Amino acid sequence: MTDTMTSPATTATPTASTPDETWWRQASVYQVYPRSFADANGDGIGDLAGITDRVPYLASLGIEAVWLSPFYPSALADGGYDVDDYRDVDPKLGTLDDFDTMVAALHGAGIRVIVDIVPNHSSDRHAWFREALAASKGSPARDRYVFRDGTGPDGQDAPADWVSIFGGPAWTAVGDGQWYLHSFAKEQPDLNWANREVRDDFLHTLRFWSDRGVDGFRIDVAHGLSKDLGAVLPTWAELSAMPKDGSHPLWDRDDVHEIYAEWRRVFDEYTPARTAVAEAWVAADRRARYASAEGLGQAFNFDLLEADFDAGSFRSIIEFNLGLAEQSGSSTTWVFSNHDVVRHATRYALPDRSDPDEKQGGAWLLAGGAPDALDRELGLRRARAATLLELALPGSAYLYQGEELGLHEVGDIPDADRQDPAFFRNPGIDIGRDGCRVPLPWTREGSSFGFGPGGSHLPQPAWFGESSVEAEDADPGSTLNLYRRALALRGQLQSDEHLEWLETGREDVLAFRRPNGWTSVTVFTDTPYDLPAGELLLASAPVADGALTGVGTVWLRA
Repeated sequence: MTDTMTSPATTATPTASTPDETWWRQASVYQVYPRSFADANGDGIGDLAGITDRVPYLASLGIEAVWLSPFYPSALADGGYDVDDYRDVDPKLGTLDDFDTMVAALHGAGIRVIVDIVPNHSSDRHAWFREALAASKGSPARDRYVFRDGTGPDGQDAPADWVSIFGGPAWTAVGDGQWYLHSFAKEQPDLNWANREVRDDFLHTLRFWSDRGVDGFRIDVAHGLSKDLGAVLPTWAELSAMPKDGSHPLWDRDDVHEIYAEWRRVFDEYTPARTAVAEAWVAADRRARYASAEGLGQAFNFDLLEADFDAGSFRSIIEFNLGLAEQSGSSTTWVFSNHDVVRHATRYALPDRSDPDEKQGGAWLLAGGAPDALDRELGLRRARAATLLELALPGSAYLYQGEELGLHEVGDIPDADRQDPAFFRNPGIDIGRDGCRVPLPWTREGSSFGFGPGGSHLPQPAWFGESSVEAEDADPGSTLNLYRRALALRGQLQSDEHLEWLETGREDVLAFRRPNGWTSVTVFTDTPYDLPAGELLLASAPVADGALTGVGTVWLRA
């Protein structure tokens, strides 16, 4: 792995404008998917220099931190989540010097930096895995991964009939009677976290990026590291039926927290302490331990992302997660869109369905983005209302690049242009995640709408021009300027992490007050609602004669 520090001075510089140990508790964090944000060198792929060029734009949003999806060397078998080297930059995206320049620019603008760590698996091009393939059965090199003997004559059959997250078998043969486990794509072999060398190397990686000025980490598949397969592997049906109560062979094992206790000791070596947030798809009542002060400190809450646009659902989710935050001593997180799901402006534009896949937009996307199934205007009104409600809540708000433009999912990408392995492994079933990863539009015109001079690695639709930064920047009513005003006000109004629910007299209206008199009111239907008294600070939809005229959120101050 690359260890060269090209700018040692970064280790001594402050990681942000103020050494606030609790900055993350109510931060607004903007996710950058580097390959689709901005392309400085014109090769059609976003890069670190492109991010640096756009720091003034990020600063204009009023965010407090940027979370970078993987920028490491990768064959892109899974959008960069197949990591060849955890301590280097993909040459297509830049160099370690470019990384240092970007961090300095972001810190200079008062923006902290969070990077993705992918510890469940490496790529099959990682030096360790190449060594494992060249080594013999039972070797220390193979013990860094999860290898098992096959069954049948000469081990020709898989150790078990397990299915990977992306579809297809979860075991791949290496030609000598052994097979390796990959919970995701075959290019992503699972690491063996019972191996002390694996644990120590990731501690080294955490220090490597912390020493370069990184302020925090987002932990991919945080619930998957610890595994206990036993001598006899269960069948897929048996494995799927096992409760995820801390003893499951693969997922959300209680002993995974021993790993994160070690990580916490590393985080606390720094001033301010480095922070982390777990991507842990676990039962809600098991999320608090990932967010504890002895562990990662915070965990993603995807409950609003998965919910229908419904006042009752939103309220119960908010109450439950604020309770979990009190239990863990952490703050909760709120998110509506990210690089793995259909953009929320599109999810909210679809007819209400009961099928979970259709809630995520699967039916519409598999139909090629059929325009007659999508109420774009309604979806955007709901998305603006939901985001304004999110930004009024106590806790951290995680925003995904492009949502500040009100971007919809790109549903009509030709099959030949798709890149997501989920699409290729599940044809006709899973459309993949490319539609939310299409490069951003910066200008009204041009071959890539300002993304870069060499086109874009995924095709952009013609309608992107009118949703570009250039088009929205000058429009005071645009979604971009709504986000800017909301984030600026949020920074002024945030206080402690409590709220008081207010009686609205209607099941389709939610209202709450923060301790400093900041009140948020959200109407979930098109029935007008008379607003309570107070100074109108911001509204996502028209207000006339003291009433919110339909779906929308308003902020008031008593």
